[in-house]
Amino acid sequence: MNALRTVAIPLTLCMALIGGLSACNKKNNPAGEKVKQPFSGSKYESNAAWFRGTGMGVSQAQNIARSKADLDAKNQLAAQVKTNIRAVTDQYLGQTENGNAADVADKFQTLVREVMNTEMADMRKIDEEVRYNETTKDYTVYVAYEIKKNAMFRFMKKQARTDDKIDDITRKKIDEILDEEIRKSDAVTE
Repeated sequence: MNALRTVAIPLTLCMALIGGLSACNKKNNPAGEKVKQPFSGSKYESNAAWFRGTGMGVSQAQNIARSKADLDAKNQLAAQVKTNIRAVTDQYLGQTENGNAADVADKFQTLVREVMNTEMADMRKIDEEVRYNETTKDYTVYVAYEIKKNAMFRFMKKQARTDDKIDDITRKKIDEILDEEIRKSDAVTE
């Protein structure tokens, strides 16, 4: 019994110290405690087939909170499309050593802005969550949107064909770039 006590007491003391140290680490983390945001995880992240964006809005009026969340999510989508198109355009033009590369890149960026300012039929809301804080009397709305990449690229091709500011040579280059992106996206979704 005495031998058991000599082992149990130090073991208990060690366990208490380890538990205390781990509790200290959680409380003294300089970055703060990790917060789980709604709509996080792979279901809400862009991938090879989808552009996805999430947004949050806070207001005392529910409709204003929803509008802020919608705007936030759509801005995320627009930024992703713009970044994706810029990278693809730079890569394509770098590989082809096109003489009017700057003109093609400029027209493409203008096209992206015009497309993102248009209400896109294939964009859909995939999730929405509304919370009400009784203390602050605020609504917090979270939304998530997605649009298929191939649908976005097809829409951009359609817009490029109807844009009279784009000359035939530039339009052909834009079509080639978008066709390649559509092929990549279709290969993932099949």
